[in-house]
Amino acid sequence: MTARLAKTLSSLAFVLLATACTNYYEIPIETPIRPKLDVSAFQRVLVAGFISGGTEDVDGNLETTRLLRSQLRTKSELRVIDTDVLPLVEVATEQRGDGTTEAQSQAQLATIKDDKDLDAYSRLFANVDYWKKIGEEYQQPLIVTGTVMFTPHQRNQIVQREEEVYDSFGRRRVVPVRAYQERKGYILRPKFVFIDGRTGTVMHSENFREEILYNANQTTPALSSYFELMDRLIPSFLSTLSSQKIKGTRVLLQ
Repeated sequence: MTARLAKTLSSLAFVLLATACTNYYEIPIETPIRPKLDVSAFQRVLVAGFISGGTEDVDGNLETTRLLRSQLRTKSELRVIDTDVLPLVEVATEQRGDGTTEAQSQAQLATIKDDKDLDAYSRLFANVDYWKKIGEEYQQPLIVTGTVMFTPHQRNQIVQREEEVYDSFGRRRVVPVRAYQERKGYILRPKFVFIDGRTGTVMHSENFREEILYNANQTTPALSSYFELMDRLIPSFLSTLSSQKIKGTRVLLQ
């Protein structure tokens, strides 16, 4: 029994000595992620515009087009084409051929609240002839378009907060308290559609959804919430077109 104990203590001492003499090094590493879409055939990109709806407080078409163009200028090798944003709602209305006027199309835009409302317009993205014509006009670039839904949202949810309580002796302690609280915010649901400007066909499309909620008594401008939600989506959007790198560390023992 004594010999076994001595052997165990000796082994433990060896491990402790080895650990004490070991140096730890953290080495930064970057892991490349391949893009979802092969855009090597393109030198230029046209962010054409978006069919947007949900709220009139933010022009989802204009703001999304501006933001994506800005991001692609700095984080993509493709040359961004600067041009006016395409009035896609008007184009889709004309292609429907139902006699709807421009004023009526703008009124319809204000009523786009969900995916069902978008059905009348989303067929535009499958119009090969239209997008091929746009591609020829801008020297056959990669075309980025789609839909953007930015809608107000509210709900009651359980929120936990800390509350101070005192016992009969006056001793203070903090206890967690859970209660229902009304929360208000926005939901952002963009769909990005990537079209080959040489052929007018859809190469890839992807849907996203982000939500943000605030306390009911907190006043946050709709445009600020829109940009905050878009900040969460931009990395995923960029990873579709160009390779991205995930930064991390690796621990080495010496």
